[in-house]
Amino acid sequence: MRGSGGSITLRQKYGDIMTASDENRSGPLTDLRVIEMGQLLAGPFCAQLLGDFGAEVIKLEQPGVGDPMREWGRERANGKAVWFPVLARNKKSATLNAREPEGQEIIRELVGKSDILVENFRPGTMERWNLGWDELSKINPRLVMVRVSGYGQTGPYSKRAGYGAIGEALGGLRHVVGDPSTPPSRVGISLGDTLAATFAALGCMMAIHNVHRTGRGQMVDSAIYEAVLGVMESLVSEYDQGGFIRERTGSILPKIAPSNVYPTKDGKMIVIGANQDTVFGRLAGAMGEPELAGDERYSSHTARGEHQEELDDRISAWTSTIDSGPLEEILEAAGVPAGNIYRVPEMLEDAHFKAREAIIRVTHGNSGTLAMQNIVPRLSETPGVIRRSGPELGEHNDDVYRKLLGFDDSRMKALKDSGII
Repeated sequence: MRGSGGSITLRQKYGDIMTASDENRSGPLTDLRVIEMGQLLAGPFCAQLLGDFGAEVIKLEQPGVGDPMREWGRERANGKAVWFPVLARNKKSATLNAREPEGQEIIRELVGKSDILVENFRPGTMERWNLGWDELSKINPRLVMVRVSGYGQTGPYSKRAGYGAIGEALGGLRHVVGDPSTPPSRVGISLGDTLAATFAALGCMMAIHNVHRTGRGQMVDSAIYEAVLGVMESLVSEYDQGGFIRERTGSILPKIAPSNVYPTKDGKMIVIGANQDTVFGRLAGAMGEPELAGDERYSSHTARGEHQEELDDRISAWTSTIDSGPLEEILEAAGVPAGNIYRVPEMLEDAHFKAREAIIRVTHGNSGTLAMQNIVPRLSETPGVIRRSGPELGEHNDDVYRKLLGFDDSRMKALKDSGII
């Protein structure tokens, strides 16, 4: 970690404990060690973000079982689910039974040699294991403890089980997603979990910055429902000031036109956003109807909003006569923001995706590679790197217990025999 006294490496902080795999790490966080506890998505995604930028992430998993994410996902490579290799990329896996006192003592040893602990158990679990903030911060006053949960660490709901879907509902997202003629829809990804994890990683970095300034760690409390609420724009203020409640509106935003999904001749769909006056004028020209920009029904933002449906019908009638590729070229030439709705096949073939390496292939298992999304965001001087896909269960037990904590053969045998590791 970097403080007023200059750069401090992991070697200097914790002794000569770097392993061969550590030497390949690069990025702005190579001086940080993260202990990842918990499972499934929210906590592990937070640690993935830190590992993407060079942090040493030690993922602790239940012996013989591991993170349930190892079995999640429809498709498989080398006989194993392909979601976990993405979520656990750049991490080490060490097995440890945190429910037993001996396992809890090992966690305390690890905390003494680490900068960050990430967990996403139900609030109160770590305290039952005598691993709460009060105890761990005494072991390592510089520790940043990141806690991701459904409802946060305090409040009357804090002890409830809280999955991402529930946080999306409570935070207001579910009510506004989907068509008004149907029940609320879900976004096709676990957005609540990843939002909470992203805010947790942001909070972690702010807390680490404060460690550099003060030498004191702190707890980061990221609640899924609050992370969802945090991106809900002016939802609360609109109701507070005018009693307005946003409802589901399908593919449009009411009174914002034209901004919608339009059909193409070849059966595909394209998103066009031309609700600004000057952009709408360019769209009208591209359609061969420049006079529309001066039509009193469409000449202003307010007027287009009042005639949204008929304007969308007019645009759809035009787009449905042109294939998606040529249509996108026409709109690009006119300076109209537009984009085809992609699935993965289109992403893999897209020239822009290829030029920026937005999707890369990572060595996976003993043979073959696995395509996955690259690291976001891009740093010009210290970019993140995907060094490896997710590890096998317990693959790094020797790295963690022998090299980092100094356990000898007899202790390793005893821990294995007793089911602690």
